[in-house]
Amino acid sequence: MNNTTSPKKWYAIYTKPKWEKRVDQLLKNKDIESYCPLNKVCRQWSDRKKIVQEPLFISYVFVQLTEAMIHSIKEVDGVINLVYWLGKPAVIRDEEIQAIKEFLDTYENVQLEKAKISINDTVKIISGAFMDMEGRVVQVMNNTIKVILPSLGFAMVAPVTKVNVIKAKTGVSKIA
Repeated sequence: MNNTTSPKKWYAIYTKPKWEKRVDQLLKNKDIESYCPLNKVCRQWSDRKKIVQEPLFISYVFVQLTEAMIHSIKEVDGVINLVYWLGKPAVIRDEEIQAIKEFLDTYENVQLEKAKISINDTVKIISGAFMDMEGRVVQVMNNTIKVILPSLGFAMVAPVTKVNVIKAKTGVSKIA
């Protein structure tokens, strides 16, 4: 019998609309480490202005779980499901969670924008089997892009979900 526990990993969970803060608190009440990134936003009412904290990611909360705990997360009120990628719960890297925390500690009124990916852009894959590889976009579709990934002198063309890539810094690409 194996007594070692699997390491905890960060996962994204999808919540009911406007339930992000409640789900975060319910998880913490159950001693589950969770993170609901809150953005400080100035709101104007007719008689005053006020700084309020709103969820940065609408309908998403991040949780740190072992694989054994994944199934129990759906029992928490307000949780719809985990976010899946390739049929498995999507794992969020610790560095990405830390970067979100540091960014929100530094800035207010943060806005999310989807990065526009175009043909011939150099991108870095941030999740999945090709994680940390850079390539050049050769086709853009609705939810995926095709990226040429040079390896061993061959060009591999891989369809990659748009959410799993970021634009690489210009001049860093190793693509010919």
